[in-house]
Amino acid sequence: MKTFTFDSPLTSCPLCKNDAIYFLYAINHANPPFTVYKCNSCKFIFMNPPLSHQSEHSLYDEGYYTGSSDYSYYDERKTERYSQYVWNARLQTIQDYVRGGNFLDVGCSFGGFLHAASQLYTPYGIEPSAYSGKYTQQRFGKDAIHIGTLFDHPFKRNFFSVITLIEVLEHMRQPFEALTECYNLCAPDGLLVIQTANMDGLQATIQKDRYGYFLPGHFSYFTKDNLTHTLKKIGFKKIKVFQPVDFGLLPKLMKSKMNFKSIYDYKSWIRIALYHYASKIHAGNCALTSSMVVYAFK
Repeated sequence: MKTFTFDSPLTSCPLCKNDAIYFLYAINHANPPFTVYKCNSCKFIFMNPPLSHQSEHSLYDEGYYTGSSDYSYYDERKTERYSQYVWNARLQTIQDYVRGGNFLDVGCSFGGFLHAASQLYTPYGIEPSAYSGKYTQQRFGKDAIHIGTLFDHPFKRNFFSVITLIEVLEHMRQPFEALTECYNLCAPDGLLVIQTANMDGLQATIQKDRYGYFLPGHFSYFTKDNLTHTLKKIGFKKIKVFQPVDFGLLPKLMKSKMNFKSIYDYKSWIRIALYHYASKIHAGNCALTSSMVVYAFK
């Protein structure tokens, strides 16, 4: 059984650096349990105290992908056939804005999304997990895939036409610095794509500490407002927000078939469709659900 440790408590907001922070929730459904704080200035929510770097690194071992850890994901190599529907749909939208060039996927895992992107762009990746990163290096080459983070990579400034952070930004304990580095890496007129949760969504505000996005690997929790404000502050010229995501319902339905074991599983399409269309109901910073994708243009 893993033993987790935490760093010293933070005394200021990791996003806006204001020191007007306060305790918000104790997240007891996770292993390890942790606490989150909120910034009274920008409304950013963050894990505090944060996991130690050693404990954070231990989360993303083989057990993270095989499901043998309490905190786990899935091995996308087994589901690429179905995930392609979502990847290709997203790439069609990205193509509306950027037709070609160098493409960086941060948190590239086993490289499935990069493989889809490689049909249109020159693929590069950053992956903190050595377990999945080594596999992806074999797939694309060591020069293309960096095992590490946005803060220790070898890539040049202004090199990438597209950078994607798909369900990755919430994993970063230094969100302002991470977004600034993405800006530096973006070429002029480059595009940054971010998928994360909107904590102003009714889904998050009603469920509070029970909200499923509160996970031990998630350090940062944004709202539509503070994320777009931060991107503009860093220098991105134009922001476009998609709610729930930057593609339609059909790719979601087709991807869900990766979990089907019988014809009765098609009943889940009703739930998925209801969630998708409920997510389209939003006004200002508020929305019925907490799904969002943000496109930021340099």
